Amino acid sequence: MSHQNASRHRRPAGARRIAQVPLAQPRLLLFNKPHGVLTQFSDDQGRATLKDFIDVPDVYPAGRLDRDSEGLLLLTNDGRLQARIADPRYQQAKTYWVQVEGQPSEAQLRQLRTGVVLKDGPTLPAQASLLAEPLLWARIPPVRFRKSIPTAWLEITIHEGRNRQVRRMTAAVGLPTLRLVRVRIGPWDLTGLQPGMWREAATLV
Repeated sequence: MSHQNASRHRRPAGARRIAQVPLAQPRLLLFNKPHGVLTQFSDDQGRATLKDFIDVPDVYPAGRLDRDSEGLLLLTNDGRLQARIADPRYQQAKTYWVQVEGQPSEAQLRQLRTGVVLKDGPTLPAQASLLAEPLLWARIPPVRFRKSIPTAWLEITIHEGRNRQVRRMTAAVGLPTLRLVRVRIGPWDLTGLQPGMWREAATLV
């Protein structure tokens, strides 16, 4: 190597070699969120939060689940994975078991399947079908029923993530939601998880 080429590759005086900091190992937690728990790690009103159940540093929810809803919540320390799960552009399928007030008609189910017009615009078509009453844990507090009005369970799958979307969809077709449990997001589900429990996903996407 010539003197000219050698000087070209020489570090300036006082320059330091930048250490390569290893990236944190991507993690994905599956959590069964109980009713009444906020999808955040702190609250200035003293309400239950994720901190009461999950003692894992640097993980954040990928998407949200309303305080009065239950079921699957994903948390990760990987920003790209968080976006792939939560960003509506990726259209991750989200499946819910929904207890509604009233007896759904075929016309109401057809409305859910073709799309419902909400205040923020029409929804994408959803999968919606009647569901035999699922074997679920008792909700605390219990659901308030009106004895004179029957209830039914639906399985609804959407590919969006609007605020309180499923509740607004069922209300728009005349079937108010009494209880809502998210059971699946993409390839992940609630298998083996009781309320307040979490486990680490074996594989990431």
